[in-house]
Amino acid sequence: MKKLFMTMIMMATAIYAGEVYATFQVEAEKSAELAFISTGVVEKVHIDVGSAVKKGEVLATLENSDLKAMLESAEVAEKYAQKDFERQQKVKQVINQAQYDQYAFKYENARAQAAYQKALFEKTILKAPFDGVIFEKIVEEGDAVSGGLLRTILKIQSLHERKLVLAFDQKYHTEVKVGDLFQYRVDGDDTLYEGKITKIYPALDTDKRKVIAEVEARDLMVGLFGEGTIITNAK
Repeated sequence: MKKLFMTMIMMATAIYAGEVYATFQVEAEKSAELAFISTGVVEKVHIDVGSAVKKGEVLATLENSDLKAMLESAEVAEKYAQKDFERQQKVKQVINQAQYDQYAFKYENARAQAAYQKALFEKTILKAPFDGVIFEKIVEEGDAVSGGLLRTILKIQSLHERKLVLAFDQKYHTEVKVGDLFQYRVDGDDTLYEGKITKIYPALDTDKRKVIAEVEARDLMVGLFGEGTIITNAK
């Protein structure tokens, strides 16, 4: 009886499941082109092609001794303006309101100037926007960069996370759904992989009349091609 039941399930699957051929290209789940938004000379490049980095890790710095000195000066001014303001707060009830407001203004202005100088200083430090690996370096120490003319100096992509960008015939656009199984092989590799469709683009590739979708994957080399079959829920 159990064997008959399993046979019926397999027959039902054969009746109601469909197969859609699709090709794909492997892309990194995350990818970014990094550039300085400040003008200066590259003082230090801390990484190289192939370096695995963590989010927030310093990748490169511009020569910034002048901005560092200005930041330190602004922070000292803020420190003493705060002390003056706190002293006035203690005697607020016995001093002129206009005098008290002047100290408050000086303190707030000093805070703003310190924040401004810190922002300028931080623009000379390029940090990783996410965990990833550097796959292209287009800068060397001593190179000049301009914040007014953005120039990509490093390229980063997610370390392990990949996505397959699928393309399949537009006539199947109503059949393929998010969550459908995708069985595939990468060109040059006989291994059969599986994944599920995580995204279907809302517009066609008008040049090729193809629907575009995505499948999550890991550790495949970016740029590889392949083909496979989407298993849909209905013929």
